[in-house]
Amino acid sequence: MSYHLTHCVPMLETNDLSRTISFYSQKLGFHCIGMYPDTEHPTWATMKRDDAEIMFASHSRFKHESIDSQRTNMTGSIYLYTNDVDSVWNEIKDTAEVEVSISNFDYGMREFAIRDCNGYLLHFGKTIESD
Repeated sequence: MSYHLTHCVPMLETNDLSRTISFYSQKLGFHCIGMYPDTEHPTWATMKRDDAEIMFASHSRFKHESIDSQRTNMTGSIYLYTNDVDSVWNEIKDTAEVEVSISNFDYGMREFAIRDCNGYLLHFGKTIESD
């Protein structure tokens, strides 16, 4: 192929965009880097921390687009790689709903998982470096 993909940014649906922006800002240290159509009544926002970026769109925005909002359903999770998973764990373990406590897994990752304010599962992990 003559092109390459540069990065992937998930766009997730939310029923309460303001609450989502607050959760990601206050509990996970993300910053809102863009909103549409305005900051008073946005229907879309992009949240970013370091090199990780996630877009959110309000449920009403999906209804106005050609997307069938009845079929919108996420069965997977968002995986965020970090250079220091223990520091991330210590920063957010008491501020979010923990689904999986931090552990080393036999597939070579040290990771944990939380639920965000929308119910999405967020994994944070780092490859276990062999000695």
